[in-house]
Amino acid sequence: MKKDTHPTYFPQARVVCACGNAFIMGSTKEKIEVEICSNCHPFYSGKGKLVDTAGRIEKFKKRLAKKK
Repeated sequence: MKKDTHPTYFPQARVVCACGNAFIMGSTKEKIEVEICSNCHPFYSGKGKLVDTAGRIEKFKKRLAKKK
């Protein structure tokens, strides 16, 4: 087998989120910067937003009716 083919593994890699949250995990990169994490993601934080798609659906139906 070839030697030195695997990347260096950092068991104490630091992950830093844009919201300021930081945690430690294992990775092949020493420092990882992410835009969103479980601390600030709407699904995990419970601050989910409902997207109003009713306007989009009506617009689509109008375009579909025009083509027929």
